[in-house]
Amino acid sequence: MLARHQRISRSSDFTRALRRGVRVRRADIQVHAVRVDGSDVLAVDRGARYGLIVSKSVGDAVTRHAVARRLRAAAAAADAGGGLGADASGLVVIRALPTSARRSGSELTTELVAALRLARTRLADREQVSS
Repeated sequence: MLARHQRISRSSDFTRALRRGVRVRRADIQVHAVRVDGSDVLAVDRGARYGLIVSKSVGDAVTRHAVARRLRAAAAAADAGGGLGADASGLVVIRALPTSARRSGSELTTELVAALRLARTRLADREQVSS
């Protein structure tokens, strides 16, 4: 599970990741990721932080909570495996798509790891272009 300091809790952080971050879509999830610079001390000190969006289109309340638990566990596993990179600090928002309700935790973890790998590549490309 994700520790409290690894979770996005401010709406401004969700907005920043959704509007300024790179977007990677997989079959069951969509990932928005943005790197955070030194001006956001909270995020830099603690590495990547994760937020979830699980809407009613996923299912009823019981289904949504089950999907959220699976995604939190997947995020913890992906973060332990490198996440956005060992030295990278950032914000990652994971949006559950309706088909995610029919997937197991291991399938969601595999999708999330692949999505974060692609997001890390796109973020590096974006930084090279802006430099």
